[in-house]
Amino acid sequence: MQTFIDHARSFGRSAARSGKLAALARGQAPQALFITCSDSRVIPSLITGARPGELFELRTAGNIVPPYTPGHPSSEAATIEYAIDVLGIRDIVVCGHSHCGAVGALVRGDDLTAVPAVRDWLAHAAGEPGGPAAGDRADADDPAVERAVHHHVLTQVLRLRSYPCVERHEVRLHGWYYEVHTGTVLAHQGGSDMFEAL
Repeated sequence: MQTFIDHARSFGRSAARSGKLAALARGQAPQALFITCSDSRVIPSLITGARPGELFELRTAGNIVPPYTPGHPSSEAATIEYAIDVLGIRDIVVCGHSHCGAVGALVRGDDLTAVPAVRDWLAHAAGEPGGPAAGDRADADDPAVERAVHHHVLTQVLRLRSYPCVERHEVRLHGWYYEVHTGTVLAHQGGSDMFEAL
């Protein structure tokens, strides 16, 4: 932790001297909303090369987009709505990743009773059309759970389509898969219905 504290102390001083952050105080105009997992190995700005102010981020366990439920606001729904209706973002990337603990737990059917909040959150991902199937041996035996994550990403993209703010605007939805072990990014291609290297 001390390394982070030391960097935070020096960052503010060096950034202020360079004047690089002053323009950010006037507002933000991000180019895309990037929805990805909370996993510490997935760094959106590192993957995309985005600079401060260019990428609006939503990080959730398992990059899950919960169902839109009128009258029951969530942080995720508020972030998506703000991105589209206030910031005018018209591109949303849902980025899953290899070696995903959330999707892996689902396909293996892990017992999550010791972590009830995680269990209940992951219930948003289970049982969806095209989602990872619990007990699928092909995925359960693959530490990268690649096929299951692909399905999971597409399920979240499909769920996004039901959000009123997405329906109201011409929003382009992108499904990505990031390989933690190689740094490769695959994108879902509608024509082939396959994830292919960018």
